[in-house]
Amino acid sequence: MLELRDITVTLDDFSLRAELTVPAAAHMAVIGASGSGKSTLLSLIGGFLAPDNGRILWDGQDITAIPPGQRPVSFLFQDQNLFPHLSVAQNVGLGLRPDLRLSRDQQAQVTHALAEVGLSGMERRSPASLSGGQQSRVALARILLRARPLLLLDEPFAALGPALKSEMLQLVARIAGETRATVLMVTHDPRDARSFAPRTILIEDGIAHAPVPTGPLLDDPPPGLRTYLG
Repeated sequence: MLELRDITVTLDDFSLRAELTVPAAAHMAVIGASGSGKSTLLSLIGGFLAPDNGRILWDGQDITAIPPGQRPVSFLFQDQNLFPHLSVAQNVGLGLRPDLRLSRDQQAQVTHALAEVGLSGMERRSPASLSGGQQSRVALARILLRARPLLLLDEPFAALGPALKSEMLQLVARIAGETRATVLMVTHDPRDARSFAPRTILIEDGIAHAPVPTGPLLDDPPPGLRTYLG
């Protein structure tokens, strides 16, 4: 379970507050107008941003001061964060060892992870030779190997077409279901929120609100969200 207790953070003239709980293995959307603080919320949870006040707990453990690399978190960004000078297999292997000195067993784990995301036989390819969807799958394979219980998605599939984006969200849901990972997904697309997340965290007026059922929220959004969604 993820808990944000009395969190406040101020960045220049922007402030965000959060007091909420996310159950283990939940799939949550994070939605709000541009600049409302969606990425800020994920950065706080991931450890890339420190709160001015409050605590962040995972399964009862205070992780507020723990560095990002030591948190139980994997982060998937919009640019996939792949290294162009490394092969597909090497990019995935970074999930196990940053120095890429992988044992035979670890190399077998990389091969298996690529098979899980539908990229068998592409180990030696370069990221530049892959389609956008295939690059997303490489990033997912790396996350699969990291096996962290909390997965943060900052609009990683926003550049993909609707059909491919839907396919990638289904793949994330399958992987998260198999590993029982808790997922927070920033999105600006209400269709993605409806299809992926039974509950949604709305960020509005500087507040990250406690999760509510996605359908009713989007069926009758508050004025600010209604204006944003159009």
